[in-house]
Amino acid sequence: MSAKAKAAARAINLALQGGGAHGAFTWGVLDRVLEDDRLHIEAISGTSAGAMNAAVVADGLMRGGGEGARQCLRRFWKAVSDAGRASPIQRSPIDVFMGNWSLETSPSYLFFDLLGRLTSPYELNPLNLNPLQSLLEEFVDFDRVRSCDKMKIFVSATNVETGRVKVFDRRELTADMVMASACLPFLFQAVEIDGVPYWDGGYMGNPVLFPFFSHCNSDDVVIVQLNPITRKGAPKSAREILNRVNEITFNSSLLRDFRAIHFVTRLLDDGKLDPDAYKKVLIHRIEAEDEIKPLGASSKLNAEWAFLEHLFEIGYRRADAWLAENFEHLGEKATVDLHAMYQGEPDHARQ
Repeated sequence: MSAKAKAAARAINLALQGGGAHGAFTWGVLDRVLEDDRLHIEAISGTSAGAMNAAVVADGLMRGGGEGARQCLRRFWKAVSDAGRASPIQRSPIDVFMGNWSLETSPSYLFFDLLGRLTSPYELNPLNLNPLQSLLEEFVDFDRVRSCDKMKIFVSATNVETGRVKVFDRRELTADMVMASACLPFLFQAVEIDGVPYWDGGYMGNPVLFPFFSHCNSDDVVIVQLNPITRKGAPKSAREILNRVNEITFNSSLLRDFRAIHFVTRLLDDGKLDPDAYKKVLIHRIEAEDEIKPLGASSKLNAEWAFLEHLFEIGYRRADAWLAENFEHLGEKATVDLHAMYQGEPDHARQ
């Protein structure tokens, strides 16, 4: 992007949720955003897979601008797929034949799923081996990420001892910090940073939004959402119940942020807060609940290249459609009804 085009581009902040292999949907969204000269990414806040995508983008931007970031993202996700071939957890022949992307009938998935409920990762994986960390260190130059002057990065993890969210800034970011953001406690040992153990950031911030309010100029926050907020009916099987509990848990902090932003926005609109002291945040959302919900939680462990490309295409299309419909609203108004998102009932406070 030329300096003139960059100056004219509309700045946005991206909030990237975690979701394992479903992070390839975010890859598709990022690919579409990075190819659009009308947009400039001021900052990314990411958790888990979202944090990995953010680090890869920063590295790629320093290597070769937007096109370099797009190439780095593709290489990274292809490497994830290649590494996944060695995993004992694969789709069953029945699911392959039926075209199902989930792993719920896979004997190896069922075995390790049960094992993970009976033993801790300290017992099951005493050497604390994690091939994803080696992959991240191989494909991302963190010295380059820390020196990136093209955008800000905020990576969230959960402090195991205090239960509070910890936000790592790009200027200090390491592979360990990104892995801490992606550390599911039933699968991996807690990641220690400066003697403090951390788990997946999704428990307390999936992703965190507050760094945008004080560290960024753009009012526009575009949330790339992987975890469905609503599901009709009550889950019946043990696995369905656990999966729904995880979805609710990993969306809870985001819904709390929506409530707070909506509250402050109403006070600003009513003239009850000083606009010089409080920022009006414009929330937008790119999602594909209708296509992601049927996949099932087990598909987050499916790293087959065909599946990752499938998710990429969905993400690219959804971002393209969102931009066609909402680009003109950037900087002007929010395109998400926050009250409906977090509460879904009439706003009696205005009556």
